[in-house]
Parts: sequence; C-alpha cells; structure tokens
Amino acid sequence: MKSDDKRDAVLGRVLGPAAPELTCEQCFEELDRYVEMTLAGAAADTRIPGMRAHLDGCPACAEDFASLRDLVTQEGD
Repeated sequence: MKSDDKRDAVLGRVLGPAAPELTCEQCFEELDRYVEMTLAGAAADTRIPGMRAHLDGCPACAEDFASLRDLVTQEGD
C-alpha cells in the first residue's frame, strides 16, 4: 500500500464516515438480513442505510459480517 493510501485510510478511520452510520447494536439486529441481501445481489446498502459505513469503520462488526457470510455461503454448497 502506498503511503498516500495509508494516510487516507488512517484519516478515514479518524474522521469517521461522511454518511450516516448504524450503531453496533443496530448492525447486529440487521446483520442477518444484510448478509442475505448481499449474497442475493440485492441493493443491501440502499435498503439498510449506514450498514456499509459501520462495517467499514468497525472491525468487530466487519468480522461478524464476514463470518456469517462465509457460514451461509458454506451451507449453500
């Protein structure tokens, strides 16, 4: 990663999202639905505004998303 990209990533984390963002509690409540919509190719980010911004800024919730997505994907195999 170039130093400009690293700087931009750090600034993005410090400044937070420019758009509305969910809380961790809201994220947890909507995570199942968001994963299902994402895997179905639906407009998940439009239907659950703020989820993407939260996942981009919260490593714990992003890990939960990835784990659930991977689990659902494996179940479908």
